[in-house]
Amino acid sequence: MSNGFGFGPNDPEENEPKNINPFGNMQFNEIFKQFSGLGLDIQSLMASLTGQGNVARLSKDVIRDISRKFLAAQGERPVGVSELNEIREALAIADLWMDGATTFPSLGIPENCAMGRREWIDSSIAGWQEIATPLIEGMSSGISNALSSQMPSQEELSQAMPGFTMPPIGNIASIMSTLMGSMISSQLGQTIGSLATSVTGANDVSLPLTNPIRMYLIPENVERWGEGLDIPAQEVRIYLALREIAAARLFAHTPWLSSYLRNAIEMYGKGIRIDFSAMQRQAEDAMNSGDFDPTNPSSLQNALTGGMFTPEESDVQRNALAKLEMVLALIDGWIDQVVVDAAGNRLPSIIKLRETQSRRRATKSPTQQLFASLIGLEVSPRTARECAGFWRTIGETQSETHRDKLWEDAVLLPREEDLADPLKFLKSTIVPDDL
Repeated sequence: MSNGFGFGPNDPEENEPKNINPFGNMQFNEIFKQFSGLGLDIQSLMASLTGQGNVARLSKDVIRDISRKFLAAQGERPVGVSELNEIREALAIADLWMDGATTFPSLGIPENCAMGRREWIDSSIAGWQEIATPLIEGMSSGISNALSSQMPSQEELSQAMPGFTMPPIGNIASIMSTLMGSMISSQLGQTIGSLATSVTGANDVSLPLTNPIRMYLIPENVERWGEGLDIPAQEVRIYLALREIAAARLFAHTPWLSSYLRNAIEMYGKGIRIDFSAMQRQAEDAMNSGDFDPTNPSSLQNALTGGMFTPEESDVQRNALAKLEMVLALIDGWIDQVVVDAAGNRLPSIIKLRETQSRRRATKSPTQQLFASLIGLEVSPRTARECAGFWRTIGETQSETHRDKLWEDAVLLPREEDLADPLKFLKSTIVPDDL
């Protein structure tokens, strides 16, 4: 008898043909086609089966292909000349206003400052891969550690299953890592494809995804963002241009942010601990209830991405999530307040625009969609509002220069407990004259 991976005892007396294919009458090329469509890297899986595979990696090609397929189903339109000119004008106005709101200098307006949805996918793929790679590395390490500590010995297996020879643990770990890596690639691709239909610019996700930092708006999504608001289209464009420019200036002049975010995610990945017994119980419960069918590729993907096989969360991971949530809220809060300062009384609808942005961030933030799907992180809208208030108080009490200098190093940034009392935080950062 053989299991799904083909590992089982070899009984030479069992010569009678038997249907041991768990997929019924489906041909294996059909199975591979289905799994490939879900992002499974068949070539890496076959290498893992033979012990020739390396540690699973996230494939940019797989992520890009799945993102584009998802986008193709939603549709997109090319950027027209008039749209390009409107975006360039909005960015030029916003860049001029921003000079009076932050000490971070202008990056200039790029020639190609209006892009399509697909171009956003292509330009951000490398950044997404870098962000998610520590997760699959942590998952691979967790799988190897779990197999080493939780798998029965060959002697124990021989007693329970005479004639069974267990494959090397490295092979099993490689197979499982490849499966998990493929599923994460698929999940990431779908999330990016979904985001491409709503993000308004290169930096709308409030993450530094490009190197060097790029700056542009997506006219189709900008128009969609303003639908039903009864606000002049030019005001909407300028407001979103202000947000794009504020984020770009911040990311360009705080290069440590990228490594800080990556280190936090790496900390989360290293904290992954896997309990195969708990996973087995979850799978058995789901199969008994009909929620999980191991012969159905879509069911397997839903199980992996829907939490059935989510590893248990450790204290290290909870600390990493808190660190991530805080810095993401500080980024979004700073952008929000700087945009308000830059707009002043020059945008009649600034209050409504800001409220719309806050409401949409609370319900379908691009960053929140991504991190919620990958690691269960939820950035609290309340924390983002508190961060915006913190930055406002620092700017009003001290100066924009003092406020922006706090971004020089991670150790200068406030902690969550500092948000409630910015003035106390200020006192703690000022060195007395006699020292």
